[in-house]
Amino acid sequence: MGIALFGLLRKELVQFFRDRLILTLILWLYTIEVVICAVALSFDVSHLPLAVVDEDRSALSRSLIQKFAVSETFDLKFQETRVATATDLLEKGDATMVLVIPAGFEGALLAGKGAQLQLLQDGTNSNIAANAVNDALLIVQRQEREALPAAGKKGGAVPLIRIWYNPDLTTSGFIVLSMIALAGMMVGVIHPAASIVREKERGTIEQLLVTPISTLELFLAKVTPTLIMGVLSIFPSLVIVRVFDVPLQGSLLLFLVLTAIFLLSAIALGVLIAAYSRTLQQALLLSFFGLFPLMFLSGSLTPVEAMPAFLQSLSLLSPLRYYMDITVGIFLKGAGLSVLWDEALAMLAIGVTLFLVSLWVFRRRVQ
Repeated sequence: MGIALFGLLRKELVQFFRDRLILTLILWLYTIEVVICAVALSFDVSHLPLAVVDEDRSALSRSLIQKFAVSETFDLKFQETRVATATDLLEKGDATMVLVIPAGFEGALLAGKGAQLQLLQDGTNSNIAANAVNDALLIVQRQEREALPAAGKKGGAVPLIRIWYNPDLTTSGFIVLSMIALAGMMVGVIHPAASIVREKERGTIEQLLVTPISTLELFLAKVTPTLIMGVLSIFPSLVIVRVFDVPLQGSLLLFLVLTAIFLLSAIALGVLIAAYSRTLQQALLLSFFGLFPLMFLSGSLTPVEAMPAFLQSLSLLSPLRYYMDITVGIFLKGAGLSVLWDEALAMLAIGVTLFLVSLWVFRRRVQ
């Protein structure tokens, strides 16, 4: 038994170390993947895009805006003259918070009458919203302490906080929607990869090629069921959405259409993985190899704005990032195509490109 076991172990170890793809994946998971997680997965709230409407235009209002601008939490991206324009930025996701300083702010603060200002916060991600509001209040308090001693009066600023889209700051809504988006990505990648590799392992793909069908027809036959299944899977997920009281504020039809566009990217990645995999084990490992970076760069785990600049740029190539914005926008904000058209266009461009590349690679590898 000892000699036989030793022989089997030797054979398995030789096979293992001969598989360069598996060795590369393991090395990646234990090195590069760890670095990506450490750099990208920061739960500190920082560099959130801020829009400001300064109706007071006083020295104190400019000082307050400057304190927001130099903080680690906020990046001053927009200075608007109308509140409606700033709230449009909040709806589109271009701004996370809107600071509105009304006329007479400086006079009321120095007179100790309770100077009001507004903080409008996007509450779709409750953790980010709560931290952003707390940091904003600290900045306002610091401005107040600097201003009041000079005036020698009692009183202070009175921030009026309004949380948009998720007034109770519940976490369930964002988590449920994130998991639906991630599930679509995982199914879209893994199912076609596993299906094609199974055919290769069994040798049946060669039998299909000798039949009077074209490579394009075989390609479409492999990817279409996943596309249909992915879209239909939205309906049972709507039951879960209902159970957790997550509202569907926008159009279900628009969401289904954009989901289909998103699945083009996921399915194309699955086909590319299958084209370069010899076994089902390799296909599954390669699938997770691609899924983890896409998940980190999507903004579902940590804000994209909190990532280093090079990872923010890299996240623009992730279709999951745009799909997350679309999912949250339609469900929680009631956003339509007029708001989401740039995300939809970017996702379509990535999807069509990946789909055509996967078709080309599939033809070459199969033939």
